[in-house]
Amino acid sequence: MKNGAYMMKLNTYDLTQGGILKKLLLVAVPIMGTQLMQMAYNLTDMFWLGRTPNSVTAVAASGLAGMFLWFGASLMMMGRMGAEIGTSQSLGRSDIDAARGYAQNSGRIALILGIVYGGILLGLARPLVGLLQVKDPVVLGSASAYLRIVAFGIPLTYLSAAITGAFNGAGNSRLSFLANSVGLLVNMIFDPLMILGLGWGVGGAAIATVTAQGVVLLLFVWFAKRHPQRPFVHFNVFGRINWETVGEITRWSLPIAIESAAFTALAMVVTAMVSANYGETAVAVQRVGSQIESLSWLIGGGFASAVTAFVGQNYGARKWGRIRKGYRISLMVLLSWEVLVTALLVLGGRFLFSLFLREPEILDMGATYLRILAGSQLFMALEGACSGVFRGIGKTLPPSICSITSNLFRPLLCWWLMHRMGLNGLWMGITLSASLRGLSVFVWYTLYQRRMPLASESAEAMSVSV
Repeated sequence: MKNGAYMMKLNTYDLTQGGILKKLLLVAVPIMGTQLMQMAYNLTDMFWLGRTPNSVTAVAASGLAGMFLWFGASLMMMGRMGAEIGTSQSLGRSDIDAARGYAQNSGRIALILGIVYGGILLGLARPLVGLLQVKDPVVLGSASAYLRIVAFGIPLTYLSAAITGAFNGAGNSRLSFLANSVGLLVNMIFDPLMILGLGWGVGGAAIATVTAQGVVLLLFVWFAKRHPQRPFVHFNVFGRINWETVGEITRWSLPIAIESAAFTALAMVVTAMVSANYGETAVAVQRVGSQIESLSWLIGGGFASAVTAFVGQNYGARKWGRIRKGYRISLMVLLSWEVLVTALLVLGGRFLFSLFLREPEILDMGATYLRILAGSQLFMALEGACSGVFRGIGKTLPPSICSITSNLFRPLLCWWLMHRMGLNGLWMGITLSASLRGLSVFVWYTLYQRRMPLASESAEAMSVSV
């Protein structure tokens, strides 16, 4: 195992030993903090855009442009998940050289994909936004301008995501939190200055975001190369690509990337339905509402990533009992959290919306939107725990199949219910499809778990088909 044993001895983030809840929290809390920081980027943008003279138009424009950034996150998963799964499993079996290889090659993939996608957004911003059935020429122009500016930050974001995955896989998610905290501070300083002070509006929000992304990447590179708790030595993203390693990364990451792309593409179809039938006000409500609802994803996504790292290391170490216990503990934590989120969305929706948009019509519409989406929150807990385990053992296909299948029904459900219940019916379709996704992956994992090896069984048993 080369020098891996020595490295694992020094690594205080070894997830194969110690209390399970403590170890999960060690990884999950910084990841949740990081996701809070990333969510706060968008919330900060919307907060200040909501105080411009044409607030609804500005928020709608940034929201429409954000759909393509959301879509681009699917490509970003190629680097992040490859690094997270590969490094966690390699460190679990004490192979530091393999872990470094997965981290570096994931970063190289991420950088290439980021340059390609950023170029597409830069060159095709206006026709892409036009696909969302935008009727207002001001909204179309503002959204296109926003997209062209943030395109320059795409390679930075993609590479940062790959490095984040490497740190998470090593159980050291704290550094990602620190880097993104500094980035958020930069964004919070530049947003009011550029949006209101210089009067640049939507364009100012985009410039502030790209500036913050650049700062985050610089910090990541510094941490990767110099920090005493770095997971790997001699980290170099500009070296030669190892195609065998890339093949493994692709096998793990491609189902997740396709899942994310399909989810976003179908969400864009739904957004186009909202835009075409109900206009910019409804788009702004859906944009703000989805950001508020992402408070649920904050815990769910954080724990899912923590479970992936936890299971990955224990899978590499062949500790099946810890994998089973980790799943049960994660599920209980997530269900408890989603009960609180459900109550918050049902009871506090109007107040939450008032923090961003203040028009009475929008507040009523926004409160209704959040009450409807509250119905899917418990199912998101099921999805987070089960998907995390599947990905940790390298079986990324089951959660991806469940997600893609359920989301294929989303536009159909939204269209059917919209013609019977109006806008509320459309949003009900979103809730039903999300619930179906969580329920289906839970059933699949429950059946799969019965075939997982017990603590004393051999590793070969884990090769059962999905």
